[in-house]
Amino acid sequence: MLTSEPSVAMSWVNTVVAAAERQGLARDLLLARAGLPPGCLEGPRWPIDDITRLWRAAAELTADPSFGLNAGRTVGPGSFNVVSYILLSSATLRAGLGVLQQYQRLISDGGRFQILAGERQSWVVYHPQQGSLAFSPHQVEAVLAATVSFSRWVTGRALRPARAQFSHGQIGPLAAYTEALATGVQFEQAFNGLLLDNAVLDAPLPQADAELASLHRTRASALLSALSQPLPLRRQVEQWLVGTLDGSVPGRAEAARHFGLGERTFARRLRDEGTHYAELVDDARRTLACAAVADGGEPFARIARRLGFSEASAFNRAFRRWTGCAPGDWQQRLPAPPHSGLPAGH
Repeated sequence: MLTSEPSVAMSWVNTVVAAAERQGLARDLLLARAGLPPGCLEGPRWPIDDITRLWRAAAELTADPSFGLNAGRTVGPGSFNVVSYILLSSATLRAGLGVLQQYQRLISDGGRFQILAGERQSWVVYHPQQGSLAFSPHQVEAVLAATVSFSRWVTGRALRPARAQFSHGQIGPLAAYTEALATGVQFEQAFNGLLLDNAVLDAPLPQADAELASLHRTRASALLSALSQPLPLRRQVEQWLVGTLDGSVPGRAEAARHFGLGERTFARRLRDEGTHYAELVDDARRTLACAAVADGGEPFARIARRLGFSEASAFNRAFRRWTGCAPGDWQQRLPAPPHSGLPAGH
C-alpha cells in the first residue's frame, strides 16, 4: 500500500539487495543484520529509515568500502519504475533530469535533484533528505553512480562528467570512484554533484518520443497523487510502538487513546487492515530486538527489560520463535563488522 510517510520504492530496495547478493551475501542474513522482518520485501515501498538500516548492514557485512558505488553502477530501467520510461522518452538529458525532479518521490523521498545551469557546463546536484537516521555515505555514492550509469542507458553512449564531488570524505579506494563515475572526484565539498557539459545535457536523445513521454507522465502523476494518501493505521501504530517501547508495552486501550479512537473502533480498523494489536507489538519487539542483538552493545537482559519482557527467559523464547535460535547463537552467526577506515594504500 502506498503511504504518505517518507519512503522509497521497492525497485530501489531490490537494487541494494541484489548488489549484496552478487557479493555472496544471503538476503535473510542481510535483513536480520538490519533488524528487518523476513517478509518486508513484499510491499511496494519502504520507510526511509529502513533502507538506511539496509545500506548500513550491507556495507558492514560485505566489508566493501565501495559498496554504494558498485550498487549504483548496476542500475537499469527496472530500478526506477515508470520514471525510467519517462527519462528514456524525453527530448534531451536535461529535460529528462527535469522530469526526475518532478517525479523523484516515486523513486525515493530520500533526496532531490537540482540543476545549476552555467554558460558551458551545469551541475546536477543531489540533496539527501534523510529520515531520523543519518544516511550512510554509501547511499549518496550509489545515487551519483546510478545517475552516471542510467544516463548511459538514456543517451546510448558513455557519459563522462567533467567532475564529481561529495560532501562527505573518501571512504573507499580512489580508483573505484574514478571507474564508477568516469571522472575525477573531490571530497568534503559544499554539495554532492556531477558537472556535465551543456552539449551533453542538450543533445537529442535517441529514443525521444513526446507522445509516449506524455502517456508515462499521466501514469506517474496518478502514482504521485496516491503517495499523498493518509498513512494506514497499521503503519502509524507500528511507528508509534517502535518509538514507544521502553520498559513496558502500552496496552491496546492506551494505544487506542493515543490515536483518538475507542478501543473497539481501534481493534476493528486494525482488523480491517488484516492485523491486530498484539501482532503489531510482536513485530515491533522483533524489529528492535534483532537490531539491538546485531549491534552487540547491550546485554541481552537489558534488551529484554527495555522491550517489556518480565524475564530474560521470556525474551529468549520470543527470540527463538522469531529467528529459530537463541540471541547469543544468532549473534554469533552474524559476520563481525569490518574495521573502520580505508584499507592500507588507499
